[in-house]
This record gives sequence, structure tokens and C-alpha cells, in this order.
Amino acid sequence: MDGKTLRGSKRQGAEEAHLLAAFGHRLGVALGQAGVPDKTNEIGAASAFLLTLVLEGRVATADAPLTQREIARTILDGGGDDLLVVKEHQPTLHADPAAPFAPGADGTGPVGSTCTVTQHGDRIEYRHLTASVALAGYSDWPGLQRALRLDRRTTQKGTGAVPRAETAYAVTSAPPRRASPPQLLARRRGHWGIENRLHDIRDVAFDEDRATVRAKHAPQVMAAFRNAAIGPIHALGATRITATCRLFAAQPLAALLALGAQPDLE
Repeated sequence: MDGKTLRGSKRQGAEEAHLLAAFGHRLGVALGQAGVPDKTNEIGAASAFLLTLVLEGRVATADAPLTQREIARTILDGGGDDLLVVKEHQPTLHADPAAPFAPGADGTGPVGSTCTVTQHGDRIEYRHLTASVALAGYSDWPGLQRALRLDRRTTQKGTGAVPRAETAYAVTSAPPRRASPPQLLARRRGHWGIENRLHDIRDVAFDEDRATVRAKHAPQVMAAFRNAAIGPIHALGATRITATCRLFAAQPLAALLALGAQPDLE
């Protein structure tokens, strides 16, 4: 779950021009969308939005601004689990998940770790996740099962320079039997699919931020149409989004077939 502002519509005075979206990691499909009322923010709208989704048996991911107790409770009440990142700008909350991994910790909490190494051009990226049960039954965070430490380091292949190194912490209500450390790391990385596979595509392929529609709910409706178009494109396995959109525009039958329709052309 993450939010995006319809910048062009907002500049024209459109109401509820900031939208919350839910995106399925595995399917690459937008599962829902809701406008955030202008006098509130994502935090105020997220719990109500979550009630519109099927949460049972799912793991819901979100970035630090949505790491809130009410949101965690809503996910748990819906039969799901959470994986929520905690950043340093939340100092009170940040102190708890960081404590099991501090240099002076007794070392009894860690229950598993995993590491991935990927290469992108001239960069090598290392990601390491360590899980701890030290806070289970101790923290008052709703449903907390494990605290997580996430280390990420990027190295330049040619020089060995490290242009980026960061550590983040997260909490999850998913018990070990439902999510192993490798699965948790994959789900955390998968969270960014909502940016790379939905929001960025709406901006780049559909030029959404320059759209100026503003009447009533027209901006939200147009965003929903874009979401609906992106899902089948992902389902086809297409990677060239703009080219696929041009193909569908030139050959509407191909779009119908991609949706599973069998039109009668006689």
C-alpha cells in the first residue's frame, strides 16, 4: 500500500487528488484505490481503505509513514499480517525494533537471516535481513512476532567504492511458519513494485502528472482506468509498456484477447 498525488489535477484544484493504492506483489495488479480527503492524510484514510480489501491470509506491506498502530490492528483484524518499516523519524517506535540488534544486546533473540546479491550494470547490491523474536510478548505493538534489521550496501565493481550503505528496521506480525527470512526479504523488496510497476508507469507511459482533469471524481476515475490497463499488460509478461499500449491502440482486438474476451466478430 502506498500513496501518489495526481499533480496536474491538484494544481487545477481537484479534490482528493492524493490517492492510496493497494498493489499485488505477485500478480502486478492494482487491487484497489481510494482518494484521501483534503483535510486529512494517508494515515487517516488507510484504515478505512484497508477494510475494502481482502486481507485474510495476506501479508500487507507499507513504508514508514503508514507504520501506525491503528493500521496494524486493522490488518490483524482482517485476518492478515503486516510487514511495516520503521524509520528514525519515529524515534520512540524506532528504539524497540533496533534494540535486539544493538552491540550490547545479549544475542538470544535472532532466529534467522538471509542475504541476496544482485548486479545492475557496474553496481553490486548486497541486501541482508536478520530476524529476532526478542520483542515477542514484550512489545505492545499489535501482534508483533519479529523485529527485523535490513542492511543494504551498494558497491561499484570497478573501484570498490560504496556510494550507498543503509540500515533500516521493520516489524512483522507474520510468524516464522508463514514467512521465513528469505520470504520476508523478498516481500520487502516486492513492496517497491507499487512504485516501479504502477505509479512510475502511470507517470511515464500515461503522462499522468500532466493530466489536468479536475471535475468531481474524474481524476480518480482516470487513475483507475490506468490501473486497469496496467494489470493485463503485466499479466502478458510485457516489459515495454509504452509499446504495448500503442499495440493495443492500433489493434483493439489484441487488448480484448489479453483480457480473456472472445468477441464474436461475425
